[in-house]
Amino acid sequence: MILIMSKSTDIQVVEATLYYLPMQMRVPLKFGSETIHQITCARVRVTVQDTAGNQATGWGETPLSVTWVWPSTLGYDPRHVAMQAVCQTLTEKITQFKHSGHPLEIGHAFIEDELPKLLDIANADKAADEHMPYLAALVSFSAFDIAIHDAFGNLLGVPTYDTYNSQYMNQDLSAFLAPAPDTEVRFEGQYPADFLAEEVPTKLTTWHLVGGVDPLTVDDATGNEPNDEHPVFLDEWIQSNGLKALKIKLRGNDLPWDYQRMVAIGKLAIQYDVSWLSPDFNCTVTDPAYVNQILDRLRDKHPRIYGMVLYVEQPFPHDLQANRIDVHSVSARKPLFMDESAHDWKFVQLGRSLGWTGVALKTCKTQTGALLSLCWAKAHGMPLMVQDLTNPTLAMIPHVQLAAHAKTIMGVEVNSMQFYPDASAPEAKIHHGLYQRRHGILDLSTLGPTGMGYRVDEIKRELPEPACSFQ
Repeated sequence: MILIMSKSTDIQVVEATLYYLPMQMRVPLKFGSETIHQITCARVRVTVQDTAGNQATGWGETPLSVTWVWPSTLGYDPRHVAMQAVCQTLTEKITQFKHSGHPLEIGHAFIEDELPKLLDIANADKAADEHMPYLAALVSFSAFDIAIHDAFGNLLGVPTYDTYNSQYMNQDLSAFLAPAPDTEVRFEGQYPADFLAEEVPTKLTTWHLVGGVDPLTVDDATGNEPNDEHPVFLDEWIQSNGLKALKIKLRGNDLPWDYQRMVAIGKLAIQYDVSWLSPDFNCTVTDPAYVNQILDRLRDKHPRIYGMVLYVEQPFPHDLQANRIDVHSVSARKPLFMDESAHDWKFVQLGRSLGWTGVALKTCKTQTGALLSLCWAKAHGMPLMVQDLTNPTLAMIPHVQLAAHAKTIMGVEVNSMQFYPDASAPEAKIHHGLYQRRHGILDLSTLGPTGMGYRVDEIKRELPEPACSFQ
C-alpha cells in the first residue's frame, strides 16, 4: 500500500539506532515447557521528519522473549541470535522505508508489505523445523513501531494517543479493517479515537503473574531463593503489594497438577482477600475437554474459586489457521481470551468465529497492531485485557498506556518487578508509581505530556554502545 502525503504532519523515518539491554532474572520464569533465567531487551531510537523538515526523536523497547514467540526444541541461543539479527536488519530497513503518513499508517504498511519479505529472507537458509515464526519477527519490529508513534507525538508536542483521529490520520479505519460478515459493523468514518477511553484513568488494578515454578509459601522453599529485600513467596507478594488479581501459569499437559495448582492458589487467594484469578495455559492444550474438566471440577468442588476466575487465557495453539479448534464449550463456562493467537485483527476475527470471546492485547505485537485489534474487537463486542511480556524500563510505559486507554475488563498485568525488580531503577526515580505496586494499584500520574510520556531526558540511564545505526 502506497500512502499519499496529504497532511503537513505526515512523517518519514530518517534515522534508527538499536541497543541491546541484557536483563538477568532474579527468579526463573517458566514459559510453556521452557524456563528462562535471562532476557534481552531491544531498545530503539528513531528520528522522524515532517514535510517541513522538522525532526523529533522517539523511543521504543520490547523484551525479545524467545521462548514465548518461538516455542521449539531448538536451543535458546540460536533463536536469540536469530531474533537479534532480524532487529539489526529492521534498523536498516525502517530507514529505507519511504512511506509517509501517520505512524499507524506507516506501521501497517511495513507490517503488510515488508515484514513478510524480511522473514522469508531470514528463514531462507534454515531447515524447515528451525524457521522463525511470524510472531518472533512481529515482536522484533514492535520496538521500532512504538518508537515511531512516540516520535510523532513528540514532534507535535502532544500525547501520542491524541493523534489517533481525523486531524492527523489520512485514512479512516476502513482502510485497515473489515467487519465480520455476520454483523452490521462499519468502519467508514471511524478512527481509533472512537474506540478509546474518554476518561483515561491514572490508576490501574495490577495482575501478578504466578509462574509455574513460583513458590506459594515458605513450605515450598528449596533453599535456593534470593536473599534480598524483595518478596519471594506468593503470600508475601500478596501482602506486601496488596494484590487483588492473580494470573496463574499452568502446564496444559498435566491435568492433576493444573487442577491442584488452581486449588492451592485459589485457597491462598481467599485467605488474603484476592478478588480475581485467571488461568493461563500458554498454548499447550489441544482439546477443550482438558480445560472444561478443570473448570467443571472447580465449579463443583470449589465454587468460590470458580467464581473468582474472571477469564481463561489462551489454552490452545497460537496458530489458529493450522489449529481451528471449536472452543465454544470453554467460552460457555468462562470468558476465553486470545493472546498469542491475536497477531492482528484477522486472527481476532477467526478466533471469534471459533468461539473466543475476548482479546488480550500486547504492545510487543506492535502499537499499530494492538490499536487495530482493539478497534476491531470493541466494534464486535469483544472485551479486552492488556497483558505483560515482563516489560521493564521503557517497555513498561507504552504497555500501561495501552491498558489505560483500552478500558480493559480489569486493569493491567505487570510483572517485571517480580523477575528483575532492580532493572528499572533509573526509570523508577522519575515514575515512582509505575515500577512498584501499592495496594494492588499502578500509578500513571507521572507520565509526561508528549509522545508516550517517557520523560527520557530526565531518566539517568547509561546505554551500551549501539548494536547498529542507520540513516
